[in-house]
Amino acid sequence: MQTTASIHAIRYEEDRHKLFVRFNDGEEYVYVGVTGEAHRSFVDSDSREAHFASEISGRYPFNKVE
Repeated sequence: MQTTASIHAIRYEEDRHKLFVRFNDGEEYVYVGVTGEAHRSFVDSDSREAHFASEISGRYPFNKVE
């Protein structure tokens, strides 16, 4: 799982509470059970990498997207 690489893109499926995070190295992960509020906080944060490390990583189950 990535925690320090730069985040290239994020997308959110509100109806399924799934957050997709793609890193600059091309790897993508999906985080399950992410609330809309958590997604908005992530998008609005001053540092997405820092917010990801403190608020997303380790808090939600995830899988690597193949």
